[in-house]
Amino acid sequence: MDECGSPVKNTGCQIRPIATKDGKLTPELILPHLYSFGNQHHSQPGVVYMSQCTELGTIYTPEELKAVCHLAHQYNMHVLMDGARLSNACAALNLSLRETTVDCGVDILSFGGTKNGLMMGECVVIFNSPLKNEACFIRKQSNQLASKMRYLSCQFTAYLTNDLWLKNARKANEMTNKLYEALCSIPCVHFTQKPESNQLFLTMPRPVIDKLLQSYFFYFWNEYENEIRLITSFDTTEEDIEEFVKVLKHHAGI
Repeated sequence: MDECGSPVKNTGCQIRPIATKDGKLTPELILPHLYSFGNQHHSQPGVVYMSQCTELGTIYTPEELKAVCHLAHQYNMHVLMDGARLSNACAALNLSLRETTVDCGVDILSFGGTKNGLMMGECVVIFNSPLKNEACFIRKQSNQLASKMRYLSCQFTAYLTNDLWLKNARKANEMTNKLYEALCSIPCVHFTQKPESNQLFLTMPRPVIDKLLQSYFFYFWNEYENEIRLITSFDTTEEDIEEFVKVLKHHAGI
């Protein structure tokens, strides 16, 4: 799993990954992992962790979120939403933050700023009142209380003013759509996921990738299959896209 196993080390909890085709959890996928409730020989599930947008750039609809949250609450589990790219999901769905979180039954949200223009920082929002009581202690014990926390927190004042968070996300999504349209005309490029946010997942010949990496920075998503991830942001320009496509075509011999 990602993050070098730090969630397990820092919390002492067991994490059960659930395989999906599009990165989205469903009640049908979760249910088989709940067989151990009440069995003292197995760890007891307590939290459903979901990302919006997902790790594959896909987006949950409110109906899909409500279905997962309903199942979790039926089994007395909490729902934690990783909202590192929640702004991009809201922009794509044309919905408010409330409509995609608390209205769907989410208990705790990590509202992302780092991946949408902030210098650094995520905002933890607790919708489930009983969970709020211990939050400040957990923050301190987990070394998340910075000495000058106000310098991290004040970014969100500007971020939430005049919908800056939403404007940034819309721009990033728009640039991804433009990049997608431009890459569709290149024969050696094959997309592995339908673009829904500001992320593209695609494959191309390894020699082309290696040459691109000399000029651009991006990650392999699945190096064995030559799958890479391309991401646009609030400050990506059309000129950036045109230049990238031009360089790619050159390396692909087009």
